[in-house]
Amino acid sequence: MRARLLPLLIVLMASVLLALGFPLAASLAAREQQRVIVDRIDDTARFAALAQSVTSGPGTDIADDATAAEEERRLATLRDDLTRYHEVYGIKAGVFQRTGTPLAQAPVGWQPPGDGEGGRAFAEALAGRRSHDPGQVWPWQRHTLTVASPVIRDGDVVYVVVTESPTGPMRSRILHGWLLIAGGEAAAMLLAVAAAIRLTGWVLRPIRILDAAAHGIATGKMNSRVAAASGPPELRRLARSFNEMADNVEEVLEQQRAFVADASHQLRNPLSALLLRIELLALDLPDGHAEIASVRAEGRRLARVLDDLLDLALAEHSASRPVLTDIAELATDRVGAWLPLAESEGVRLSCAGPAAAAGWADPVALSSALDAVIDNALKFTPEGQAVEVLVAVPPDAGTVTVTVADGGPGLTEDELARIGDRFWRSNRHQNVSGSGLGLSISRALLAAGGATLSFAPNRPTGLRVTITVPRHPEGPDQG
Repeated sequence: MRARLLPLLIVLMASVLLALGFPLAASLAAREQQRVIVDRIDDTARFAALAQSVTSGPGTDIADDATAAEEERRLATLRDDLTRYHEVYGIKAGVFQRTGTPLAQAPVGWQPPGDGEGGRAFAEALAGRRSHDPGQVWPWQRHTLTVASPVIRDGDVVYVVVTESPTGPMRSRILHGWLLIAGGEAAAMLLAVAAAIRLTGWVLRPIRILDAAAHGIATGKMNSRVAAASGPPELRRLARSFNEMADNVEEVLEQQRAFVADASHQLRNPLSALLLRIELLALDLPDGHAEIASVRAEGRRLARVLDDLLDLALAEHSASRPVLTDIAELATDRVGAWLPLAESEGVRLSCAGPAAAAGWADPVALSSALDAVIDNALKFTPEGQAVEVLVAVPPDAGTVTVTVADGGPGLTEDELARIGDRFWRSNRHQNVSGSGLGLSISRALLAAGGATLSFAPNRPTGLRVTITVPRHPEGPDQG
């Protein structure tokens, strides 16, 4: 869920920042260009004032030497101003007659473009108005900015002042501003990502705790609960509801265990008395009486069932105390204990694996589970076949496995799905002694310590029972 929620928040925050950043960048570019245009308008107005004073009006006698000298001086001043202006700022500027003939320009010989942006600006100035602002120039465009203003005398346009500005410095300023905006956006994005991580952690922390508690209950740790003190209100309510459900489930299971334990315990006394009476009756009957032998066998079978029920109730109720245990040594010890029985039945029992394999388990519970699994394997393995116990440490798995593989008839797919259920026994093996509770007891004993019990076919025939023990006290999946 974190992998889906965090990218979603990051995408939303990035969209907001981009939605703010693009208009800000466009506004910065427009502001920089507008500042340049305003400066050019001021410059053309100054040059227009100088140009207006260069020549006299239509009624002036041009032949007047003093007037001609004054006009020549003013024209020279205008040309000098334009030249210095071009040299200092690198901006082309000129004063042109209506026909396009230059009165003064810098650099010498420069003519404004007759078409495009320059032609449009010149035509607008001839119409008696300042040229419209040119279109926006972006940092990747090498365009120039052309501004034209009319010089009006007696209501008529006599000259046109034109400036053509290079946009390199302006584009550099725009790009620099964009870099600052991008840096600010990147910093804001980093803060947004950090905030998104904290937010998703705050939202998902109760869910992770709830998942861990649910996993704990699923593996038999019925005391697992959720602290409903953090996270959104909805998740806190969910945590409280989960705790209430867990309390009810634990109470029901406790009642069930108590009932099984009490019933098993209470039935043992009358059953013991019944078996004693059967033995007393057998004294008055001939030896080898078939009915008495059958009744005695059924009574003993019922006693074993009651003992197994009591053991199951105790296994589910008792708290496990896992310690660091040498699983390989324990498996070798249990194989040695069962070896005489295996030899008497003609079954080859062997143990293989590393000399040492440390795992976190309750030694008593693990020993009982191994006894039950090996006993089950020996029951179903015919004479001349083998039962192999293999201890392994899978790389990077954080677990130790003990696999018991027998050479018996094995189980079908449907039977594999039911093996380990209470009182379940295969219809094909009803003649084999047992109550159907041994593997259930083993599973309960192992689950209390964080271990698991699994079943699989053994090729070509037989059953493989695998006990998986964590190598760390947290359990194999919590590392």
